[in-house]
Amino acid sequence: MNSPPRLDALLRPRVPSPLREVHDERFARHGVRLLLKRDDLIHPDLPGNKWRKLALNLEAAAGRTVLTFGGAYSNHLRATAAAGRLLGFPTVGVVRGDELAHRPLNPSLARCAADGMRLHFVDRTTYRTKASSEVLEGLLSLFGDVEVIPEGGSNALAAQGCTALGRELAGECDVAAVACGTGGTLAGLAAGLSPGQRALGVPVLRGGFLGPAVERLQREAFGGPSGNWSLDERFAFGGYARSTPELEAFAADFEDRHGLPVERVYVAKLLFALTALTEEGAFAPGSRVSAVITGTPDTPPFQDSSVSR
Repeated sequence: MNSPPRLDALLRPRVPSPLREVHDERFARHGVRLLLKRDDLIHPDLPGNKWRKLALNLEAAAGRTVLTFGGAYSNHLRATAAAGRLLGFPTVGVVRGDELAHRPLNPSLARCAADGMRLHFVDRTTYRTKASSEVLEGLLSLFGDVEVIPEGGSNALAAQGCTALGRELAGECDVAAVACGTGGTLAGLAAGLSPGQRALGVPVLRGGFLGPAVERLQREAFGGPSGNWSLDERFAFGGYARSTPELEAFAADFEDRHGLPVERVYVAKLLFALTALTEEGAFAPGSRVSAVITGTPDTPPFQDSSVSR
């Protein structure tokens, strides 16, 4: 499914995004070629999977207020707020952590507010049940007729939008790998790939919930399983927005080797995982492995270890 023509004309995303091979001896000595799918270059305000996941949702909203969810450093909230500013529709961000309402806004939330997003803080217990009818009815009573988009933007429309990512990689690689928060990008990526290709998801959160989430998204978007995909859940490094000295050293080294600023919450874990898997012999000699670069390090990493995307 292509992006909506109206949004394409207004936002002018750079699609297909560039696919660039980098030489890295850690891959080359195993006969593996590493390619970077630079989705971070799609749009300055809606980079990577944010554009792909939001485009059909925004078309469905048809100019109505969009209400969505995220943590204090949510890239999804920032992208939604930016889209509202660029396209001229109101946005509401339901933010996890009512204690944040009485603190100065961090740079991420300040950017959302500057882009016109109305921030509504809820306690963490309420946030955990944000998909319940009781919570949603309460939000609708406060904000009226709104288009509700789930946390991370992952729903059936998002998965359908992300099939374009798979189609852009058709014939270009053997394995297409992406870091996962809520599963929508992986669900669509796998569906868009050609027979013989496979998608690999690297969860950045702990909990083991992503497999069922991707299966559910594919049922809702495509009527059932679609494409060949798998998850490797060993590389969360303690959970969302958490790191270790080993991961930080790896990311800094990758930046030095290739001149690519490495976003720490998602991309660093993905690249670390692919390097480790290559060392383990997970990819056959001659394999082309594409890493989807979903964002840039434009916000301070690891500020809140409990933050949710």
